[in-house]
Amino acid sequence: MKTRRLTKKEMWIFAIGQLGWSILSGIVTTWLVTFYLPTESSLAAGAKFYVPTGLIIFGVLTILGLITFICRIFDAVTDPWIASLSDRSKNPKGRRIPFMKRAAVPFAIVTVLVFFAPVEEKSTVNIIWILVTLILFYLFMTMYCTPYNALISEFGKTQEDRMFISTAISLTFFFGTLLAYLPFALAGPLQSLVPYAWSYRIWFIALAIIALVCMLIPVFKLNEKDFVDAKPSESNAMKSLINTFKNKEFLKFSLSDIAYWIGLTLFQTGLPFFVKVSMALDESNTMLFMGGMTVLSACFYPVVSKLVAKHGKKKLVICGFIGLALAYAITALIGVLPFLTGMLPGILIVLIAAFPMALLGIIPQAIVADVAEQDAIVTGENREGMFFAARTFAMKFGQSLAMLVFTSLAVLGQPQVEGSNDLTASPTGLRIVAVVAVCFCVLGAVILSAYDEKKVMKTLGEKNTSGK
Repeated sequence: MKTRRLTKKEMWIFAIGQLGWSILSGIVTTWLVTFYLPTESSLAAGAKFYVPTGLIIFGVLTILGLITFICRIFDAVTDPWIASLSDRSKNPKGRRIPFMKRAAVPFAIVTVLVFFAPVEEKSTVNIIWILVTLILFYLFMTMYCTPYNALISEFGKTQEDRMFISTAISLTFFFGTLLAYLPFALAGPLQSLVPYAWSYRIWFIALAIIALVCMLIPVFKLNEKDFVDAKPSESNAMKSLINTFKNKEFLKFSLSDIAYWIGLTLFQTGLPFFVKVSMALDESNTMLFMGGMTVLSACFYPVVSKLVAKHGKKKLVICGFIGLALAYAITALIGVLPFLTGMLPGILIVLIAAFPMALLGIIPQAIVADVAEQDAIVTGENREGMFFAARTFAMKFGQSLAMLVFTSLAVLGQPQVEGSNDLTASPTGLRIVAVVAVCFCVLGAVILSAYDEKKVMKTLGEKNTSGK
């Protein structure tokens, strides 16, 4: 069956799907800690405790931190399982889009349900509710995202196409994450009309509806078989996963990617706390800083493809790591350097982090697509789903570990007493969080320096030359 390249319009239609799932991912990543571990100011506005607070698990973990860690362990099983099912699928409508279609609706629903703990006080029932809904959240997220990401390599038939798709989905990812921050600015006006929790739930529901529509657009607008005619993989999940990590270049990339997601999530989760405590500003400024960073980062997107053509992907990703480390270092120095007060550190962070965020938002997806195609050329087996499942797992594992680290470190220096879980009360703990984020960014750069980009691109170049 003869297939064709996507047009630029069709690539943007595909990217809208990422806008959808990044909204849902952003809601949980941004709000899980903030909603269930309210600060003193939130309690004064009407927030409630739904789960026991403090470092009550072995003296170092919160209940919420343990729940998220358990959910990521569950992810370790579902990521390769879903990837293998997708790679092996013989569905006449395609290997990827049918999975996305089935996952979209439940994915949106369970995202909202995470924040609907049924008991209006601390309760074991609420702990079970959050655990179950989060497990379902990550299951349906995997069912949508793993096949979706596999299409990056299959839709991107040339280096130009892969870079354009990576740029487009990176842009929609950041805007989706930005939309997840909207309740910081919009919930307040509702609190005179509805209970505190509902002032946020209303916006979570609205955002989930928007996300669902976005996720369904590529499902109904793109016919996978028009663009992809790949032979289903014959390997089972475990064999496919083992073969994926036998690719040494992918293994190096994956380890550096985990470090990236840890550093990024520590910052994203901590941003509201950095704003309220370290900078001593109103919480609404969180949206201002995140919005400024996203818009400025988007301004650099047209430049990234040109830089990649000139300098390659590896060097630019390493530069992105170092740039983010510098931005996080400024966060750690708030309160240490006397001139870093008020809005200034936030402005500096936005200016410094914007370009690295553009580099790291676009290029890593293109690297995975390169390695997946190179591996298919060498082995003769199309396992794009498993490669992107491994990248999705790196993202989820990094996010999980980051949230575990954040909820443990941010409270250092603040006595945890029953009835109080004011994570924003410890500038020392937040400073340690920022330093840890710096360390992971530097670690990611060091690991990626071992990635053999020339070897991967040589294989792809030989394929293009031979016309196979």
